[in-house]
Amino acid sequence: MDMGALRRRVALGTAVLTTSGLLALAAPGTAQAAVVCPGHEVETLPFSTGTVHVFRRGDYVCAYTVPKKAGVRRTMSVSVQARGNRPVVDRGRYTRRAGPVTVHAGHRCVLVKGSVGGGSVSSGWMC
Repeated sequence: MDMGALRRRVALGTAVLTTSGLLALAAPGTAQAAVVCPGHEVETLPFSTGTVHVFRRGDYVCAYTVPKKAGVRRTMSVSVQARGNRPVVDRGRYTRRAGPVTVHAGHRCVLVKGSVGGGSVSSGWMC
């Protein structure tokens, strides 16, 4: 084997090892986040201290509240109510999110509310 062939093989081996090392380091950061609510996002309700995300899949509506700054334990809530029914509520002291809560809405209007600390939002009836 001549020196040129040896250099090419060493360069190829180094490139393969470098690429595999970079992929190993990048893989954990590229993983998809866990799905909180199924379906597609139909509304985003921002407010001073957080955001409520609303999803719809078929006849079901799902929502959850996230704070602007995660990590600090604080009172959060999310509520979804189909017209004519009682609201489904998740309220507590959380660090990352309140919810998800899901209701069967069918073709009825829904009211979504959320809060983080002193800030809150209400969607009004969404039809």
